[in-house]
Amino acid sequence: MNHWVMYFVITEAAACAGALLDLIFADPYNFPHPVVFIGKEISLLERAFRRVFPKGKGGEFAGGFFTAVLTILTTLVVTGGVCVIAARIHPVLGFAVQTLWCWQALAMKGLANEAVNVYRNLPPDGTLEDAQKAVGRIVGRDTFVLDEKGIIKADCETVAENFSDGVIATLLYMALGGAPLALTYKAVNTLDSMIGYRNDKYLYFGRVGARLDDVFNYIPSRIAALLWALGAAMTGNDGRNALRIWRRDSRKHASPNSAQTEAACAGSLHVQLAGPAQYFGKVYDKPAIGDADRPIEKNDILRCCRMLGASSAAGLFIFFTVRALVFWMILR
Repeated sequence: MNHWVMYFVITEAAACAGALLDLIFADPYNFPHPVVFIGKEISLLERAFRRVFPKGKGGEFAGGFFTAVLTILTTLVVTGGVCVIAARIHPVLGFAVQTLWCWQALAMKGLANEAVNVYRNLPPDGTLEDAQKAVGRIVGRDTFVLDEKGIIKADCETVAENFSDGVIATLLYMALGGAPLALTYKAVNTLDSMIGYRNDKYLYFGRVGARLDDVFNYIPSRIAALLWALGAAMTGNDGRNALRIWRRDSRKHASPNSAQTEAACAGSLHVQLAGPAQYFGKVYDKPAIGDADRPIEKNDILRCCRMLGASSAAGLFIFFTVRALVFWMILR
């Protein structure tokens, strides 16, 4: 068998196996995670380039540019090289390496577990304080000021938003380039989460990383919104209204991508999401997304998790079926 045909087969099988493992077991916490090493590299490069380049707008921008470019290239070259070499040594080894990395790159089960953990900590089973702490694990806002409905809303929002970058974007890049491209995408995500802030420290240094994250997520976030609407229809929620609110409210965010799946989620549930939120003691007046046709309720968390599962399964099936068909047509 041609080496590249074999590599394609390994990539296809490993991605599906990794997704299945993620659905069953969530993230394998006992294994060293590639994102941890990516984060260490970013920190190392930031320290180095802040010393090399002068302080000021130009120097900080240049340092951030080289930090982003080297992080992305290093991740792609190292992971790609390891996968190709492993497959050349033995197909089973190549399959094992890619399966592990695909498993680690995805966040379907882990996201659902965290969301359900918030559900279980809400009254009457838990306390408001317990629920605030639980949702604080997965959102960046100040959770100690949230009431019960605010906690539920924050939980649903983060499920919808992380479905886009933690599941669908990762699956899409996995379908395009296997575990190496999926982990390269995670490197872009990590750059944004570590240095992509609009504060005094990272306004210029983190600009390239933040913009790259916008670019890498632009198409996946819109595909994710469509898949969320499909998942809503598959689970007895309102897929048609998800599409309507998505078309109307998907641009109601400073980021070009963040409101895409939030809008679809709000529409599928007939609730209103987003709105003002407090971060580090400061309230930010964000626009509301969706229509308040009914009050948000605790069971909406479980509805979101069901839509997450159905939409993820649909995305996995569509991406890798199309990938297999395209490859079959090329080989004809």
